[in-house]
Amino acid sequence: MSTTDKAPAATGMKDRIEAVLAKTPTGLLIDGQWRDASDGGTFEVENPATGEVIATMASATREDSQAAMDAAADAQESWARTPARERSEILRRAFDLVQERAEDLALLMTLEMGKPLAEAAGEVKYGGEFLRWFAEEAVRDYGRYLDTPEGNLRMLVTHKPVGPCLLITPWNFPLAMATRKVAPAVAAGCTMVLKPARLTPLTSQYFAQLMLDAGLPAGVLNVVSSASAAAVSEPIMADPRLRKVSFTGSTPVGKQLMKLATDNVLRTSMELGGNGPLIVFEDADVDKAVAGAMAAKMRNMGEACTAANRLLVHESVVDEFVEKMAAKMAALTVGNGVDDGVSVGPMVEAKARDSVEEFVTDAVERGAKVVVGGARVDGPGYFFQPTLLRDVPVDARAVTEEIFGPVAPVVTFKDEDEAVALANATEYGLASYVFTENISRGLRIGDRIEFGLMGLNVGVISNAAAPFGGVKQSGLGREGGAEGLHEYTTTQYIGVENPWANVPNPGTGTPA
Repeated sequence: MSTTDKAPAATGMKDRIEAVLAKTPTGLLIDGQWRDASDGGTFEVENPATGEVIATMASATREDSQAAMDAAADAQESWARTPARERSEILRRAFDLVQERAEDLALLMTLEMGKPLAEAAGEVKYGGEFLRWFAEEAVRDYGRYLDTPEGNLRMLVTHKPVGPCLLITPWNFPLAMATRKVAPAVAAGCTMVLKPARLTPLTSQYFAQLMLDAGLPAGVLNVVSSASAAAVSEPIMADPRLRKVSFTGSTPVGKQLMKLATDNVLRTSMELGGNGPLIVFEDADVDKAVAGAMAAKMRNMGEACTAANRLLVHESVVDEFVEKMAAKMAALTVGNGVDDGVSVGPMVEAKARDSVEEFVTDAVERGAKVVVGGARVDGPGYFFQPTLLRDVPVDARAVTEEIFGPVAPVVTFKDEDEAVALANATEYGLASYVFTENISRGLRIGDRIEFGLMGLNVGVISNAAAPFGGVKQSGLGREGGAEGLHEYTTTQYIGVENPWANVPNPGTGTPA
């Protein structure tokens, strides 16, 4: 693998960076207005490729979070009564603005999170699709109107907005995770308080202003970035006016939020940790499997809940697979994501890089062999080499825990039953991948493995039109697809007298 010279960006890029940062709000968005924190507190945002501070943000307090909740609650009734077509048009305008401002959004993500510009541009496209999809779904939230089986009542079944929502997004996909939550809430008629990740708030702040520019009324979307997640989430979740919390992040934090949600019996959507297997059978197209593994493992530097955390490869093809995978990983270029030709950016912070290093050290101590990489890259910034490990024992931390970095451990298996057992040997159940030329086997594995998502001969499966979510300790609920809208609605049934109930001769229509 190669590394780029991590020197300061060229003058043209510096000008672009200064321009986009100048456009990005750094305050709190409450009731349609950007403002400072109530106590004047701030926190800093760092570029993980350079270690430099790129923005100073207002840090929301408990009082600020309460003000945001007040604004959301006050706006809920009028927003719920806003026609679906109007909500749809706002989302469509927001989609168009995302396309117009794609370069700004991509650059912001690269600056605050580290991913290469090409990947950031891909996230802009992916994130924008949630706005377009839910713009279309907003006017198609169908109910039912029919007789009861006994014929004594007519059933009117309708979907209503669940009410004010707390949306908590992670740092690894700053735009897509915001649009995946905000778009269905807008479509359903819910107001929101959005809490972006402390490490990457800038993209969410820019996106929130974009939503205002698209015509979203004041109070519908409020944004409270903060150095303290608890200062924001705890008072809002204790508020009896809150109706739903949607969280994407780690399983331990998700469990804590679920405990808080029980006090007010809140609707919850939880997209939590993952430990995704990628299974390569003996009949797989190895080149296709390697391409899929590179996409599923190295997307976002491996900092993705859908990442292929464990590569389970049949013993008869493991040598060929490792040789070809090693060549691909060795060809990757590590460096600052704003530079040309970079394919692997930094880890989001020093703690993340150190954690990845610990996974590699543990695996090697247990007998794994380093095929490619295996070490951190000297700073500035928090870089780690793309790393391929083989002969990794199943008790290594890189197999049993979520890596969240550019490390690919290879484990071998003998037959289908062992592959399924290895895949299911985790408390997580989010994404999985299977490579086989036998479609019946692929579908059979889909029935047997305990994961909410499965890619069959493909390494990237996320799509705004598809329901995204996991089982076991990977979470509850689904985002995207028609299911994503339903997560923000509640079902109401109204029973009315059957209009034919008092007509003795329905054929004539003559009343009693």
